[in-house]
Amino acid sequence: MLPVRRQPRRALLGVAVVAAAAAVGVPVATQADGETQVITEVRPAQLVPKSKARPAPTASASSLSQTAPSVINSGPTGRVALTGPWRVKTDRYDTGSSKGYQSGAFDGRAVTLPYSPNARTLTGNAGVESHRGTVAWYRTSFAVQKAGDYRLRFESVNHRATVYLDGRKIGTHVGEYLPFEFLVGLKAGVEHELVVKADWRGPLRMKREGWHRTWFNFGGINREVTLRPVGDSELTAPTINTRLQPDGSAKVDITVHAKNRIDSRALGVIGVLRRGDERYELDFPDLVVPRRGTKILYAQVTVPKPALWEPGSPNLYDLELGVPGESGYVQKVGLRQVQRDGTKLLLNGKRVELHGASIHEDAKGRGDAVTGADMDALVEDLKSIGANATRAQHPLHPALLERLDAAGILLWMGVGPVDAPGAWTSRGPRLLAQAKSRVRASYFQAQPHPSLIVWNLVNEIAGNGHPAGQVPYIQSMSAELKRRDPGRLVALDIWGAHPPKVAGPVYRNIDAIGDTNYIGWYELTKAPRQTVRNAIRTHITDLQKIFPDKIMVVTEFGAEANDLNPTNRPGGFRFQADLLRLHLDEYAKIEDLSGALVWNLRDFAVAPSFAGGSIRKQVPEIRIVKGINQKGLFEYAGRRKRSADVVQGAITRALARTAAGAGG
Repeated sequence: MLPVRRQPRRALLGVAVVAAAAAVGVPVATQADGETQVITEVRPAQLVPKSKARPAPTASASSLSQTAPSVINSGPTGRVALTGPWRVKTDRYDTGSSKGYQSGAFDGRAVTLPYSPNARTLTGNAGVESHRGTVAWYRTSFAVQKAGDYRLRFESVNHRATVYLDGRKIGTHVGEYLPFEFLVGLKAGVEHELVVKADWRGPLRMKREGWHRTWFNFGGINREVTLRPVGDSELTAPTINTRLQPDGSAKVDITVHAKNRIDSRALGVIGVLRRGDERYELDFPDLVVPRRGTKILYAQVTVPKPALWEPGSPNLYDLELGVPGESGYVQKVGLRQVQRDGTKLLLNGKRVELHGASIHEDAKGRGDAVTGADMDALVEDLKSIGANATRAQHPLHPALLERLDAAGILLWMGVGPVDAPGAWTSRGPRLLAQAKSRVRASYFQAQPHPSLIVWNLVNEIAGNGHPAGQVPYIQSMSAELKRRDPGRLVALDIWGAHPPKVAGPVYRNIDAIGDTNYIGWYELTKAPRQTVRNAIRTHITDLQKIFPDKIMVVTEFGAEANDLNPTNRPGGFRFQADLLRLHLDEYAKIEDLSGALVWNLRDFAVAPSFAGGSIRKQVPEIRIVKGINQKGLFEYAGRRKRSADVVQGAITRALARTAAGAGG
């Protein structure tokens, strides 16, 4: 057996983190001796304590050798990211456990997180094997200066994660783009070995189990891992809702989950909402929280002259919450009110239309393990076409949400299961409960972000939905989201080729309908332009008759384009640009249509077997790059297509019309 090269001992971490194993029924490692480190970034000069509790020291990542500040700015205070170096070793035949990999006994490639091992192999026979998935083991080591409890948090692992600390299994998690945590006890001054087994084998099995892969099966730890100390209390999952008043002021409702980890007591949560010289104290009630119990605390504040958040003016406030000396939470928030006025979408009392393109988190060579620079590039591409809105089929990285907040770009975001058009695999009590749990996890993670204005529960529902699971899921979660989050809309994306003839009960609690419209691409591909125009208009007006009381947005339309096809033929750059222009021109003429979002901003990777879908029936001679969806306004490597200029011009005109009050 070859000797295993080990990482050198790490310098002691000034802070570390852990997560709630109780939520998944995982045994928790505990450490009785030593002193629990209490670290928070909430500064007592800003938060005036209700009692004389000792203020907590501030945290600093400057002395931490293998850590960095979290790429996510908001969240519990005291977090650091375990960026690396990590060692990664693939385990094609899943024999690592028998070889002791769970104790860190393996060599591998040195990487920094996030990292997807198969993101560079997408097409051809090798791409097929890559998409099928494999197993990879990740390891790193760290030390902490003080013994105590810590939360170890993973923002996302695809697909099945098994986590070991010092050779002991501390928990598992299934599902991508969902955060999970484990609460662990750590000793001071010793090297702790953290090992993660990521198993992303079997996209077909994932589909059967309610985890359909509608894009490439990128595996591994694809979002950051953080560590933070846990004191006698914890503050998590804040929410915010803004209601504008007739006098121009704003009533802001804020809640936070407060957990007490010691004997029953009133926690004394304090908070402030501030912007520049403005400062508004939050008066949370002194509720008694039992030992190891959690209560949701509520406060309301009136902001007399709010700096409202909206596209073009994305004003942000700092929300700071804390239990002095114990715990803290910081969040950038925006004060804005989203409403539905019949078929109109209102933002801060004014009509708004959504214009832009959908996005996937997919960077060439890195897949969905995107970096901060990759997120910046996505936002810059959206800004370059003048977009005021975007759409995602899955919950976005919190750091990307922060960037959309700062850029003033509205978001229509999918939560819960994603399936192929018209399909629904989340059937039966277990998968139905899983689907609901996914929505709730995304809600608690993303709720404070002002850019997120629509929760979309289903991608491309057909007719009135599948009665076996889909209908009860939608009815239950649409009602729950409207109750929990009255400051947002709840939506369904319908399969435009198979809409309902009459809207049934599944649409009862739905505010907005997103339409998939591929007229001129998957149908009527070679028809005269006027025929396509007439079909688009008829399609939209028919939907408006089916849904006379819903907001209507075209959330998916487009065409593939590459340089393998003649530019003015299907699959060519000019054909794509002309078809998008035709769609956008028609949408601009339709009254009460609340916007259009092109599919997609960028080309992205899909299953290597994908060769354009049904377009081949319409255009047998078309040349498609298998495994890459090329409907983007930008190529996979980032080069701008001519269609981006067409969309930019159309968006500029549409926003000018809205600003001038057209249809308002």
